[in-house]
Amino acid sequence: MTLSPLAPLAQAARRAGRGLAAFNVIHLENAESFAAAAEETGIPVVMQISQNAARYHGSLAPIALGTLEIARTCAVDVAVHLDHADDRDLVDEALRLGFTSVMYDGSRLPDAENRARTAAVVRAAHACGASVEAELGEVGGKDGVHAPHVRTDPAEASRFAADTGVDLLAVAVGSSHAMTTRDAELDTDLIARIAAAVPVPLVLHGSSGVSDAGIQAAIRAGMTKINVSTHLNQVLTRSVREILVADGAPVDTRRWFGPGREAGRVEAQRLQRVFAAA
Repeated sequence: MTLSPLAPLAQAARRAGRGLAAFNVIHLENAESFAAAAEETGIPVVMQISQNAARYHGSLAPIALGTLEIARTCAVDVAVHLDHADDRDLVDEALRLGFTSVMYDGSRLPDAENRARTAAVVRAAHACGASVEAELGEVGGKDGVHAPHVRTDPAEASRFAADTGVDLLAVAVGSSHAMTTRDAELDTDLIARIAAAVPVPLVLHGSSGVSDAGIQAAIRAGMTKINVSTHLNQVLTRSVREILVADGAPVDTRRWFGPGREAGRVEAQRLQRVFAAA
């Protein structure tokens, strides 16, 4: 097994009616825990690095090169994906580094400009053998977006996919990024209508705010790639907090980051099985 473009992994998951887990890498320990979880489940996984994570590290290359090496040595197929990039230069850098997938997020641009820029990214990525995800509709940020008027229209989604040639499409169906409670209500009827209209796998952003049962219902309705970041961050942080409280003032960071990595592995493994069982 080796690095894989995202499109064939997502297409296989879609045909099988199961969800494909996509976990965000912020620290190298995240990538290590996700690879270990995937090897234990035997299920392919997507490791994704966001534009924000690249900014945190000062540049994309350091965290990307480590993640790519972990993915190459994983015993199951792994896609390494650039998440939520609106910076075309960053997209091009990711392709040069060997990412097998990129997300160009032009969802806040005027429609015609979004289509044109996304189509240009598709041409560049496909020339490198990489896949492209785009977004239509407004998934929303930390303030939350749940109102019906910002959700994705199935007919528009169909035209957008045809016009741009994207391999996956992220759609707005009731979730929001960075939620710390799992009480978002997804519109499964809308998911089903979009899935019937769009020939490419659909992506659920903001999945941390959705319950296991809600995610499984979304997968059954037609969702495929399931992005999880905040929820796994909470799991790791909770473990670290417990260690620091119980152990006084440890100096060696491995004393608390190691258990945090293990907690992330256990939860990533559980989520992969939940998504696959939908």
